[in-house]
Amino acid sequence: MKKRSMVVRDYMATELITLDPNTDILQAAHALIKNQISGAPVIDAAGDLIGILTERDVLALSVQAYYHGTLGGIVKDHMTLRPETVDADDSLLDVVQSFISGRFHRFPVVDDGRLVGVISRGDVMRALGEYYPL
Repeated sequence: MKKRSMVVRDYMATELITLDPNTDILQAAHALIKNQISGAPVIDAAGDLIGILTERDVLALSVQAYYHGTLGGIVKDHMTLRPETVDADDSLLDVVQSFISGRFHRFPVVDDGRLVGVISRGDVMRALGEYYPL
């Protein structure tokens, strides 16, 4: 049996929803809802990854809004700064270890420092299903 690739680049999502740091937080939250995603990379005008906005970030903001009566602001004020990333050529097994030992559900994928995709737990599960077919 021929072994299949077990490299991030072969299983990552490359058609990404990204957010601008100056986007209204409510618009960003609705982008997550509309696209049925649990987080999106935040990139600056140069295309550099500067953060990630996750459901967790939005949920934390909603609790604040409940107590303070306002839900507003822009993405850069609520995003997670300097998100942990993986390299496009990393082994999926290394990513699995990161998922097991950490709290993240997805990682931005970089190649030479540039955002090229996102790999999620679901992407890794699909890869494992291909690697170990029934």
